[in-house]
Amino acid sequence: MQNAKESLLSRVGMSANYIILAFCSLIALYPFWYEIVSSFSSSRAITAGEVAFWPVEFNIEAYKRLFEDGQLFISLRNTVLVTIVGTVFNMAFTVLAAYPLSRRRLMGRNALLMFITFTMLFVSGVIPNFILVKSLGLMDTYWALWLPSLISTYNMFVMKTFMEGLPEEVMESAAIDGAGDWRILLQIILPLCKPIMAALSLFYAVGWWNSYFNVMLYITKSSLQTLTLKLYQMIMQVDQNLLQSAGGSEGVAEITLTPEAIKAAAIVIAVTPILMVYPFLQKHFVKGVLIGSVKG
Repeated sequence: MQNAKESLLSRVGMSANYIILAFCSLIALYPFWYEIVSSFSSSRAITAGEVAFWPVEFNIEAYKRLFEDGQLFISLRNTVLVTIVGTVFNMAFTVLAAYPLSRRRLMGRNALLMFITFTMLFVSGVIPNFILVKSLGLMDTYWALWLPSLISTYNMFVMKTFMEGLPEEVMESAAIDGAGDWRILLQIILPLCKPIMAALSLFYAVGWWNSYFNVMLYITKSSLQTLTLKLYQMIMQVDQNLLQSAGGSEGVAEITLTPEAIKAAAIVIAVTPILMVYPFLQKHFVKGVLIGSVKG
């Protein structure tokens, strides 16, 4: 009888947990769902506050405006290039820094860790970075984005912590068999680091995909601008057109497309590619984050 009561209470508790988690998930997902339905609704419905759960007066005018001149496809291509190359550089330098620092036989290891930790506490600032990039002749090149951001100190420490938790015996046996550090790294360490590498790659890729401020500082050519900056410029252009046409004879025509509709469509365009990639990395992502945060 006691076991039956405990089993019933366990099922009730589990059901309550699922209900609470589902409710919290809906609350977290609703803002993005609202942007999706707003992007397919008329500007009149958005302005009037009629949009809630489903598109009102369904249309795709916001998407037509964003894609009409073809510049958004160029910006999307640029963003893909910046994201892929930047992530590859980030992961390469993160691994190359984390592996030697995870080995206790490295001479001066503690001093190096202290100097690296110092960079997390004190940063140079925007103006010195801008002067440095300009003096190196990197303006209007993607190297102005990649070189100053080759490595994240925090992510490097996460990778180092993960590597320190790997079995030392495996690496020692490989060294006894004559394997050098490069072979141990490439053939033993990296295959065991797939979970944390997937997690950090996703962190880096999301950062590059959403990068805006550095692009605005260092990239002035329209043909090199990335997606986030181009979407911002399009939103501002619609906003300015709306202000210029307000009160004029064309005011009624212009208000059929407001900045709110453009913003909603821009958010959907910017977020969707990352959401499409995440399910393929979810298993490794969760495992890598948990292990990298617990060990050490």
